[in-house]
Amino acid sequence: MTLLYAVTIFVSAILLFSVQPMVGKMTLPSLGGTPAVWNTCMVFFQAALLAGYAYAHGTVRWLGVRRQAALHMVLLTIPLFVLPIGLAAGAKPPADANPMFWLLGRLCVSVGLPFFVVSTGAPLLQLWFAHSGRIGSKDPYFLYAASNLGSLLALLAYPVLIEPSLRVDTQAAVWAAGYGLLIVMAFSCALAMWRAPAGALPCGSPQNGEGTAPTMSRRIWWIALAFVPSSLMLGVTAHITTDVAAVPLFWVIPLALYLLTFVFVFARRNPLPTRWMSFLLPYVFLPIALLTFASFRWLGWMTIPVHLGGFFVAAMVCHGELARTRPGTKYLTEFFLLMSVGGVLGGIFNSLIAPLVFDSVVEYPLAMVLACLLRPGKEDSRESRVENRDRWMDVGWPVILGIVVVGAVLMRDATGLTESRAGVAIVFGIPAFICFAFKERPVRFGLGFAVVLLSAALYANPNVGTVLCTYRNFFGVKRVVLDTDGKFNRLYHGSTTHGMQSTDPAQRSEPLSYYHRTGPLGDVFKVFGGPGGKSRVCVIGLGTGSMAAYIEPGQHFTFLEIDPAVERIARDTRFFTFMEYCRGSYEVHLGDGRITLAETPDRSFDMLVLDAFSSDAVPTHLLSQEAVKLYLAKLDTDGILAFHISNRHLNFEPMIASLAAEAGLACLSRADKGLSADERATGKTESHWIVMAGRPDLIAPLADDFAWHAPPVRPDTPVWTDQYCDLLSLFTGG
Repeated sequence: MTLLYAVTIFVSAILLFSVQPMVGKMTLPSLGGTPAVWNTCMVFFQAALLAGYAYAHGTVRWLGVRRQAALHMVLLTIPLFVLPIGLAAGAKPPADANPMFWLLGRLCVSVGLPFFVVSTGAPLLQLWFAHSGRIGSKDPYFLYAASNLGSLLALLAYPVLIEPSLRVDTQAAVWAAGYGLLIVMAFSCALAMWRAPAGALPCGSPQNGEGTAPTMSRRIWWIALAFVPSSLMLGVTAHITTDVAAVPLFWVIPLALYLLTFVFVFARRNPLPTRWMSFLLPYVFLPIALLTFASFRWLGWMTIPVHLGGFFVAAMVCHGELARTRPGTKYLTEFFLLMSVGGVLGGIFNSLIAPLVFDSVVEYPLAMVLACLLRPGKEDSRESRVENRDRWMDVGWPVILGIVVVGAVLMRDATGLTESRAGVAIVFGIPAFICFAFKERPVRFGLGFAVVLLSAALYANPNVGTVLCTYRNFFGVKRVVLDTDGKFNRLYHGSTTHGMQSTDPAQRSEPLSYYHRTGPLGDVFKVFGGPGGKSRVCVIGLGTGSMAAYIEPGQHFTFLEIDPAVERIARDTRFFTFMEYCRGSYEVHLGDGRITLAETPDRSFDMLVLDAFSSDAVPTHLLSQEAVKLYLAKLDTDGILAFHISNRHLNFEPMIASLAAEAGLACLSRADKGLSADERATGKTESHWIVMAGRPDLIAPLADDFAWHAPPVRPDTPVWTDQYCDLLSLFTGG
């Protein structure tokens, strides 16, 4: 009978956590593929989970376990009327306002009821098992490990097996079948509990007496311990997806690690004791401080496992304390409810509050500081007078460290060591070494670590330049930065440059970075632009407005941009003047490029340029078979289609080549790499572009240039569709 309950919880968890990446994938196309979509989805899922736990706690208290089980059998059948899951049809997201609440509302209508019902499985099934009188029912918390093991399996299977193999609509149908199986298994569990003697009550857990009610301070402690890992999970997810791709693979890895910590700490024997993780925390967090805020992009992929490792250790510490202090079975549903409250608060803080309060990504390092402060300290039996002195010094020593940091910054600037290794040692190394000496005192180390984060940020700024303005909204953090030599203004989204302009008035009409006149895009406009060229051009993605420099008299460009902050920056003549001084006409429409383009009449354009990025992340819905059909419908019969596919981590050329072959299009590619120092000094950056057309002769002038080539079509490279994409095959590891 124990196996029945364990398997039922396992199936419930698989359903619960396979629906999350599936729905997130369904939602991405409506909002430009921005990483914030997943964080918003996570807030919704956490809130629905909280509602499920509140339902479990409230109905058990009001009805008792047996009558509650009867009610729950009725509730389980209601979602059958709304399956399979699909996003509800509705208006498109607001173009000039935060779409977060639009997305939350859409999720409520589309997936709210099934997710809410499935989310009740973990606490209710454990409680039913506790009242079944079976062997092991005295401490049912081990079943929570089975729940998280199922969740972990679902998350890992999604990007590796489910996403590459099944269309989204097929995934929804399989999920509906799994839900039907859950109903049958849950009824069997309820029946087993009903057959137990009515007077059989579970005993208390080994950690706490059954009749000992948790204090208010203990309840707040549980919420705090759940809050920090939740916030850290979203912080590290946003950090990774912003610089790589907003896809299920990078959503599920942090969430899988998050769940794995629950599997370990609630197992009957934790393979990674909390005291080990607490000891390890300072050793993993100090390197993260440097990697997060200093400019070490040359490390590439090495930074990702460091961030994930630090998050895993911190979650093990916090969740280990949750497991150690868990209450008796009588308060099981309340315990899970308070854990869920902490998780929801972490999600709300990262996704709703932080973008409104902070103009940079402060929530991630702040959660790391809180994790340090929540570390369990060593028992200390010294005299209270000595202990009180140490408590004062827990604050005093970090203050002194802060003074040292200020002195180190002044020394660095005075000695001209701003960008040298000695500068790193002075501004970051010394404070980190001092902070490490605080590791035995959680509060002292936590406050010292906050100072180290500040020192890392102070070191990073000179390498970037002078920040002229910062915008933060649903779509991320945008910064306009003046280079250290004062020659260029750059637009950064996350850590990726999205365009630049010379500060020399004589050079302000020259498109730079990926749009340089000697680069691939310059070739395209040299051949197809100018007098008598393509006069009606649509550009998906605005950036700094660099492409406006290519507009000639008599030409009209239509820019489609999803982020209102990007348009404000591109039009701000204090930073960029491409649009101000363009020689033709243009218009800007706000909204997702594909959705907005679908509303324009067919044959409206002679050229269509795809230049949409969210930091270095690519919106995959703009590279599907259906998207290309839409583009061709909006182009004239001799129109040209250009894709910007520059990326630090992904090689899109094979997939785009297959996409062109499937559509019967001629295709040419140019990867402009290996630039000289002189080229970089002019503001040129490496870029990779692909052009397509209905007939080879339309792009023949480009084929005459040896730099352009027809990319080979690989038979083993599948074509992406709205229902299917596989990013794993595109990773370069660079």
